[in-house]
Amino acid sequence: QVQLVESGGGLVQAGGSLRLSCAASGRTFSTYNMGWFRQAPGKEREFVSAIRWIGGNTIYADSVKGRFTISRDNAKNTVYLQMNSLKPEDTAVYYCAAGRGSTWYLKSDYDYWGQGTQVTVSS
Repeated sequence: QVQLVESGGGLVQAGGSLRLSCAASGRTFSTYNMGWFRQAPGKEREFVSAIRWIGGNTIYADSVKGRFTISRDNAKNTVYLQMNSLKPEDTAVYYCAAGRGSTWYLKSDYDYWGQGTQVTVSS
């Protein structure tokens, strides 16, 4: 069992930055792929970024590539999402997820989800 708690969301102007954190409980955190998803009002939850548990390979949605950076600190059981050059269209609730699926960018690849943290980008 893995429990996830996100933090770091807030209100920021366009062009600004935020750093989201996701703290995980459980001794097996380092063996899970970790992902970030987001859901805007009236829209489906969509993939943002993920990082493999082994090798640290990363993947990003095209919409955030070059602006967002995912990282993890297994010693602290924490995964981060550094978000730069934020745009109003990045406004959403951001969710952290843990899983062992092979595709690692599908919601179905993840077994555990946090409650989400709101990110609002004003124009």
